[in-house]
Amino acid sequence: MTVQQETTQGILLTEGAAAKVGNLLAQEGRDDLKLRIAVQPGGCSGLRYQLYFDDRDIDGDIVATFSDVSVVTDKMSAPYLMGATIDFVDTIEKQGFTIDNPNATGSCACGDSFH
Repeated sequence: MTVQQETTQGILLTEGAAAKVGNLLAQEGRDDLKLRIAVQPGGCSGLRYQLYFDDRDIDGDIVATFSDVSVVTDKMSAPYLMGATIDFVDTIEKQGFTIDNPNATGSCACGDSFH
């Protein structure tokens, strides 16, 4: 499966987000870490996103690579994240990762959770 096919079936990491993740990984000084994106119960709207660096390989993980950055999603979170785009914004109003998820039918005002 090519990366393009993986991105149409899973998560897409924009060039800006991949560059930011690459910079953060370089600061960590480790080449064994992957960006793990998961969905967990919680938040105002029922589900919340988790993004963190992880060195584990969990059975059933879905892995995609964007500009030398590995992105991992567990098999339980994958259906909730199908087609989601992860970006990094750095403006005077906001700095951080954003998730545009076509599966979310609504979200809370803070943007940290969805349903």
